[in-house]
Amino acid sequence: MTQFALFATLMIVVTAAFVLPPLWLGLRAPKVKVDRKAMNLDIFRDQVSDLEREKADGTISGAEFDQAKNEIQRRLLEEIEPESTAPQGDHASSRKIAFALLLLIPILATLGYAKLGNPKALDPAQTAAPQKMTPEQIDGMVAKLAERLAANPEDLDGWLMLARSYKNLGRYAEAAGAYEKAEKKVNENPDLLASYAETLAMSGTTGLKGKPAILIERALKLDPNHAHTLFLAGASAMEAGDNQKGIAYWEALLPQVEPGSEIDQMLRSGIDKMKSGK
Repeated sequence: MTQFALFATLMIVVTAAFVLPPLWLGLRAPKVKVDRKAMNLDIFRDQVSDLEREKADGTISGAEFDQAKNEIQRRLLEEIEPESTAPQGDHASSRKIAFALLLLIPILATLGYAKLGNPKALDPAQTAAPQKMTPEQIDGMVAKLAERLAANPEDLDGWLMLARSYKNLGRYAEAAGAYEKAEKKVNENPDLLASYAETLAMSGTTGLKGKPAILIERALKLDPNHAHTLFLAGASAMEAGDNQKGIAYWEALLPQVEPGSEIDQMLRSGIDKMKSGK
């Protein structure tokens, strides 16, 4: 914050050093005015460039960018209007303008940044990298979610979140229980059905037999080309000794995986084994 304030103050002083002396001295020579206009044109170009950078960075929205750019263009048009033929103001009026600008430049700069800039970037607490959560903190968050769902068992999305959390932590039996709580929603989604079946298989001793096989069949009815389900279906068929079905499922999956990848090699190896009856 201090560095930014010093840098902003320096910019204001430099700008004032160029803009204010002609007004203070009441200079009216045409060349001075032309030079000042050229300088202001450069300033306007810099302002537009800053806006474009902020838009590209996502600091300001498209609407805010258009509004600010239109304001800059309006000021630019005013700057390049032909000189008025009216008599020039005296030194007193020029000095009044100088005083006004001296006060307004920092105020307008601050308001403009607050409106179009990213004030949070000035706060080190906002820009500091978030600390990595410890396993204990993650367990605590999962425990709080479980407590909340115990008091609100109709929250199906919450149960699904808890199921994924348990699964990621390797707590497969608890994950399967959470999936069961949201089974009404699980039955409508092949992704969830496949994940539920896989979780049940990893939490028990019967592999993909029984309920996992039922879930896999249900997922295939919803989406016959669902990659995760095809993989599980092939594994389930291989486990049951039905090599013909296992080959069919995994051969249907092959076009969906990257050729030469680890999963591609694993599938082809499994297909070869099933074809050989080993």
